[in-house]
Amino acid sequence: MTAAEKFEELKRILRGLAPLAVAYSGGVDSTFLLRAAVEVLGPERVLGVIGDSPSLPRSELEEAKALADGFGAAYAVVYPQELRNPQYTANPPDRCYHCKSALFACVRELAAARGIPHVADGNNADDAGDWRPGRRAAAELTVRSPLMDAGLTKADIRELSRGFGLPTAEKPAMACLASRLPYGTAVTAETLEQVEKAEGFLRGLGFRQVRVRHHGEMARIEIPPEGLSRLAADPVRGKVCHALRELGYRHVALDLAGYRTGSMNPEPG
Repeated sequence: MTAAEKFEELKRILRGLAPLAVAYSGGVDSTFLLRAAVEVLGPERVLGVIGDSPSLPRSELEEAKALADGFGAAYAVVYPQELRNPQYTANPPDRCYHCKSALFACVRELAAARGIPHVADGNNADDAGDWRPGRRAAAELTVRSPLMDAGLTKADIRELSRGFGLPTAEKPAMACLASRLPYGTAVTAETLEQVEKAEGFLRGLGFRQVRVRHHGEMARIEIPPEGLSRLAADPVRGKVCHALRELGYRHVALDLAGYRTGSMNPEPG
């Protein structure tokens, strides 16, 4: 099926989910879903719900709000408070389950208060084969994944987002800041802020796709391979080392394997 054909299937699915609350982060997938829902159902029958927590960079929060305003989607902000849950802060391999459970519970509560029976997230067809403990939370709280159900892949969503004129069409993949910590490393607000500031500094130098993996006193930087030589050469190297040491890292390492998604995920088998 082409992206256009899958989009027709998405529209059919969405028509059966009105009114709808969309768990919305401002990323590629949830932005497209919210925009599509507004078109199919009308803005009065769609609500974007942003989960605000220390694991969401402040720049992403503001961007999500601006995007929704730009295409006329109503939105609300909820506060999942996942850092109050020791099962989350212990950072087990299923951390995402505890995070999504808190988020979806908040979205469900808000939706119920506003008479909205359906809740959806932005998972797409590519996510089916990835390590996604949050899918269990979605199933337990009856959260639909219309993009996945329609068979839409990330490439399809980027293509269709261009048709909508969405700036997220070319946006790099994002994941919550807690994904930068190895499993078993406690998740704290202070550590998340440290990672956020480190990545923000690197983005300010022009590195759009970047991860700062937090290994205690060491920051392991992942960027696409084509940027490695620039980051490793002065004056950029010196600036990065100085800035990250100012943030509390004693050691700053550049991962020669480059950026890849899920580098902190458990090994299969």
